[in-house]
Amino acid sequence: MRTMTTTHAFPLPFGAALQQDGTARFCIWAPDASTMRLAIESEPPMAMHAYEGGHFELTVPCVAGTRYGYVLPDGRRVPDPASRAQAGGPHDMSVVVDPRAYQWRTTGWQGRPWHETVIYELHVGALGGYSGVRARLPYLSQLGVSAIELMPIGTFDGQRNWGYDGVLPFAPESAYGTVDELKALIDAAHAEDMMVFVDVVYNHFGPSGNYLAAYASQFFDQTKPTPWGASIDFEAPCVRRYFIQNALYWLFEYRVDGLRLDAVHAIGNDAFVQALSTCVRDEIAAREPGRHVHLIFENEHNAAGLLAKTSAAQWNDDFHNAAHVLLTGERDGYYADFEAKPMAHLARALAEGFAYQGERVERLGRSRGEPSSFLAPTSFVTFLQNHDQVGNRPFGERLVTLTDPQALRAAVALLLLCPQIPMLFMGEEWGSETPFLFFTDYRGTLADAVREGRRQEFARLGAVTEACVPDPNDPVTFAMSCVAPGEDETPASDEWLTWYRGLIEMRRTWIVPRLPGAACAGVDVLSPHALCARWRLGDGALLVIALNLGGHGVTIDRSALRVCGTPLCQTPPQATTGLSEGVLCANACVAWLEGPL
Repeated sequence: MRTMTTTHAFPLPFGAALQQDGTARFCIWAPDASTMRLAIESEPPMAMHAYEGGHFELTVPCVAGTRYGYVLPDGRRVPDPASRAQAGGPHDMSVVVDPRAYQWRTTGWQGRPWHETVIYELHVGALGGYSGVRARLPYLSQLGVSAIELMPIGTFDGQRNWGYDGVLPFAPESAYGTVDELKALIDAAHAEDMMVFVDVVYNHFGPSGNYLAAYASQFFDQTKPTPWGASIDFEAPCVRRYFIQNALYWLFEYRVDGLRLDAVHAIGNDAFVQALSTCVRDEIAAREPGRHVHLIFENEHNAAGLLAKTSAAQWNDDFHNAAHVLLTGERDGYYADFEAKPMAHLARALAEGFAYQGERVERLGRSRGEPSSFLAPTSFVTFLQNHDQVGNRPFGERLVTLTDPQALRAAVALLLLCPQIPMLFMGEEWGSETPFLFFTDYRGTLADAVREGRRQEFARLGAVTEACVPDPNDPVTFAMSCVAPGEDETPASDEWLTWYRGLIEMRRTWIVPRLPGAACAGVDVLSPHALCARWRLGDGALLVIALNLGGHGVTIDRSALRVCGTPLCQTPPQATTGLSEGVLCANACVAWLEGPL
């Protein structure tokens, strides 16, 4: 039987580790440094002991809260790359943390099975920091989501950032609050029966505050350039250990329920990704058997084989892109890949997971994807909006401002009732019109480069003139992306909230218990804007969803498509009547269950 504990600490092999005798052990890998000194607060730097393989270590009397750093041979002071906390940003001193200081309340929490998942992606800073997100948990529980996904929270330079520019992945961003406030957020989520996923970035470091190259150049492969500089060398054992330990640290010390790995295709090393997955499964089995922990990938390569080998799920961009083209008519950038037959792409994504399974993409000049029909529907995370798809527009517009609201209602019904795992982006559930813009907090030449690079990118697409794009470094850009007080308390927002809550409850009651063992039973394309999809659920029931995202009704075969079971939803109200008369009306979604219930 697993012993319940109120404290949790993961024993990292590097960084600062408090000992029971009142000391702390400091350890860093610095193979390029001939010497290394430890600087504590205002004391004179102390020489560290060198060990085989480029490691330096020193144990000294120390208490939690002590500020420290490492001093290179040239006199530069750098933060601990495994810092558990920073006294500010990455250019400031690291802080010794006692992981056992926080007393956890949800000691028996074991997580939730994956098939129960409804994800709510959010940006911690835009919702008021760790305490601000914690305050919204009761609301999210009432909404019906079973997991929140935090955009990256590793320390970055400045006070504002999406999080993908992090440089100290073990240190939660201090601009959002304290270490204990983050743990209190996770603890409170578990008390609401809600999982917490953290978005982690293992494919690159941000452009400011990463000092690794100054003393551990072996961390990088200079022969493989990336948009962020030299690629991370995952063939180096110390590099692999660094990131695998980071994953375990989040899972065990912070009790998070899963990790979303950003841009796995940019990691460029599937063997490492498999090794990380194996370590996670093995450590969970050894330390906390029975605990549910989940991995989610973002991967432009549509690598179905990697999903099978790791038992991970993947953000399904194909579902989003096809639906977006159908809803908005946009054809720029990667939407061009779905321009010709968007409904056929959406149908394939519903039936088999990926729309692109090895076909050539002219925009890329190569093939994309692998066959995916053998994977379960729950191997795919579907969404209509997320931080990328909203925030990487010049003005951060949300779908509610881009498409017919009735068509959007129908698409939301498909999202929340189909067997794939649904994800919402903060605010969409009340029809928020607040933009989500790209924001950073850089100074000088880096600020200029980020601002101009983004403006030129959109100008090349012909989307806008350069001068119109908001400056990512302007504090107003971040302020515009935060939830406006009272925005979710209007009649219009109440109508959207009622729709989302009803659909999520419908999913929880009728679909989730039947998801294990579910498989697609066929998807028929009825018109360039309409389809009918069927899934045989685990208990033998048949889930049917008829969808029309076009502005005109579609004539159908009444004998082949009629509601003859338990109705789940219909929009607009006359949609079911239309089906009985042989018409799937405009902007419609009708869903029902047939068979044993």
